[in-house]
Amino acid sequence: MKKAIGLHYGDLVLDETYLFGSRNGKPVHFTKSERALLLVLCKNPRRLMSRSRLLDELASSEAGASDRNIDFLINRLRAKLGDNARSPTYIATQYGEGYLWIAEPGQSTVRQVNPFLAILPSVSGPDVPALVEQFREAIAEGLGPHLGGVVEQGLAHADIAPRYSLRLSFHADRGQMRCTATLQEMPSRRIMKAFSSQGDVSAGLPAASLVSKLSDDVAAYLQSLMTSMTTGLGVPAELSVEERSWNVSNRLTTGSYQMWLAKGEQLGADRVSDTSTDTALQWCMHLFSRLVLASPFSPIDIDERDGIESEMEAIALQSMPVVENNPVQMLAVAKLLYFINRGHLELAQDIAERAAAQMTGSPAALPLLAQIYSALGQSDEACALFDRGIAMAGSNIEFLNHMSVLKSIALLAAGDSRGGANIIASIIDLGDHCPPDVAAAIRLMAAPTDRQLPVALAEALVAAGPQGAGNALAYLYFTSARQHASPVAVANLMRGFTTHVMNAYGEAAVPAFLRSALL
Repeated sequence: MKKAIGLHYGDLVLDETYLFGSRNGKPVHFTKSERALLLVLCKNPRRLMSRSRLLDELASSEAGASDRNIDFLINRLRAKLGDNARSPTYIATQYGEGYLWIAEPGQSTVRQVNPFLAILPSVSGPDVPALVEQFREAIAEGLGPHLGGVVEQGLAHADIAPRYSLRLSFHADRGQMRCTATLQEMPSRRIMKAFSSQGDVSAGLPAASLVSKLSDDVAAYLQSLMTSMTTGLGVPAELSVEERSWNVSNRLTTGSYQMWLAKGEQLGADRVSDTSTDTALQWCMHLFSRLVLASPFSPIDIDERDGIESEMEAIALQSMPVVENNPVQMLAVAKLLYFINRGHLELAQDIAERAAAQMTGSPAALPLLAQIYSALGQSDEACALFDRGIAMAGSNIEFLNHMSVLKSIALLAAGDSRGGANIIASIIDLGDHCPPDVAAAIRLMAAPTDRQLPVALAEALVAAGPQGAGNALAYLYFTSARQHASPVAVANLMRGFTTHVMNAYGEAAVPAFLRSALL
């Protein structure tokens, strides 16, 4: 086979011998058997490698190789590469058939998600790998793929950052087997709960049945934990964990802004008798929606805007100590602090990241985290999160459009006007939740300046007049641009829309407070 010299896969670098590599500058060493598997996988990218083919490659490096050894070694390789079987970056599983290498040289390999749960086997033995894999698969099946996955993780690979770890042990003595599992929250290492299952294997009871009972108990407890982690902002209690996860996501994205707007009168009345933090944050989502769903071409009095944002800020700051154990409410607080742009960007980042760590695998935190990274100038990290959310959206068109529009804004801010324009052009319908005037402003924001405006956008700009066009520039600034820390990013994001307005009405149509920054 032809040698691949110094292959780079994002933060992973493999040397020409495949004896070792590095991740984020930290050395990674491979055993002889791991190297044999890695070599055949990497040199056959995107090609399904059956277990029998991998066994042939392994036969020369390890005596007595079996299917179980292949699976065990694949798990070890994944741990060393920082990969996740449920959302793989490097090694994908084709169940019942084999494995394939999916990474491309030079491709960005920012970890999509840390695992929800890492299993730490505390004993070794000939039957242990199979029992651990059975346990892992049962837990993963019980939790569902949206939670971020379950991995087996050796103690030597602590660079993987799971939400929880589970120490699993098996003890056999005089015909009795005892399986125990101890759940810890990471990184605090707080013990959450201990589980056990035991039985008389000498009487013919298979060890696999004890593992099955143990995994059922653990999965049920983790399900209850995830239910508590998706409580808040009026999410219906009767939904499944996966439904709750998406419901939370939707309540924080544009698909629900019309709902928050319509609930204003009810929420205003509720606040008279209900002083809970959750009701107060729902009220803030109503206030937020009033600002972002207002017609861009109509003026908003600066004192009115300032008063609304001051109320949002006060409630968000007062809520911070109360919401520490509720990631849904934490995300709402972080969203409000990010939006109003009153020096809270790093605070919003801290809150959002800690909330995301508690909601591993949920899409709820992705839009806000990506926006914050974009605002901090971390464009690559932001786009990786946007792409992950787009991949997760599936048939949820509103979430898909939301992530796509936000990615377009991030690209425009980073100076990639063509990339931002292409994304918006690819969205045929922004959805019923997006008012026509807002949709027009979004499309004007991204419309290329080196070609004539589409007829519908040109007509919208003419209908707005110079005053309305100036109002739309202010709308874009307050809702999408001012949050960026770099003045260059702000100017990049505003440039296209500003150019279209000036072409139509001249410099005088640009609001005075924006002229010095943009012209």
